[in-house]
Amino acid sequence: MQPTSKIYIAGHRGMVGSAIERALLTSGFDNIVTRTSSELDLRNQQAVADFFEAQKPEYVFLAAAKVGGIVANNTYRADFIYENLMIEANIIHQAHVHKVAKLMFLGSSCIYPKMAPQPLKEDYLLTGLLEETNEPYAIAKIAGIKLCEAYHDQYGSNFISVMPTNLYGYGDNYNLHNSHVLPALIRKFHEAKEENKPTVEAWGTGSPKREFLFADDLAAACIFLMKNYNGRELVNIGTGQDLSIKELTELVAKTTGFEGEIKWDTSKPDGTPRKLMDVSKLHEQGWKHKIELPEGVALAYQDFLKNQETYAV
Repeated sequence: MQPTSKIYIAGHRGMVGSAIERALLTSGFDNIVTRTSSELDLRNQQAVADFFEAQKPEYVFLAAAKVGGIVANNTYRADFIYENLMIEANIIHQAHVHKVAKLMFLGSSCIYPKMAPQPLKEDYLLTGLLEETNEPYAIAKIAGIKLCEAYHDQYGSNFISVMPTNLYGYGDNYNLHNSHVLPALIRKFHEAKEENKPTVEAWGTGSPKREFLFADDLAAACIFLMKNYNGRELVNIGTGQDLSIKELTELVAKTTGFEGEIKWDTSKPDGTPRKLMDVSKLHEQGWKHKIELPEGVALAYQDFLKNQETYAV
């Protein structure tokens, strides 16, 4: 991948896609192709075929997806499996048809089996039952990984897959109806502080453990692997470190300056007990994250404050 290579970022307005675009531009890549969802419906097979025919990208980062938290995943089950299947199938197939030099597909750590041993190794995929609340999304993402493997096996396509851990960062989703846990906590604690509320309610027991990676670190890892990794097997991208949701909640409260009480609503689901990534394969390739969680949460909160009129809807 050269600075002049034509690179298509699918999902460039999302947190991950925008981080990849920033990182590419910072590294001197200036031939980047993007389309908004209103300009190109990735669920539409013919529209995607026409786009690839017209643009002929050399490299593709497939970061486009329909995403959400526990409630959204469990409520809109048909939407999550259908839309994600269509997006990935259309892009991966057209990348093959138009002989793209290399494609990277981004999965998600939530597609590993619910009760898989910890830390999660790449070969644990499909060794057990999935977390029920996000099963449709997980099945769609697994299909994307298997599509890349199948095109690699049958046609020799250089299509690679990466498995990011839980992400946060600039441009995150702070809508409390469908956001992930960390941005939801940032918004909850900020608003509670602003409104002088004595308590903030958090979901579940606080005991599940989670790993978090700043999206700009993910982008750096993606570009590194796009340049250096050509294996058939997927690669985990994470920090290899986790903490309890209780510890995370207390960190966000401290970062936002909330000094009230945290109350736990144990009637709400916890989700998977633990999701820690084994990142030894990534480390062996020569890449390690740079932004630790306290620094990352502070950066994310400053971004929220700067853009809260846009984010907090």
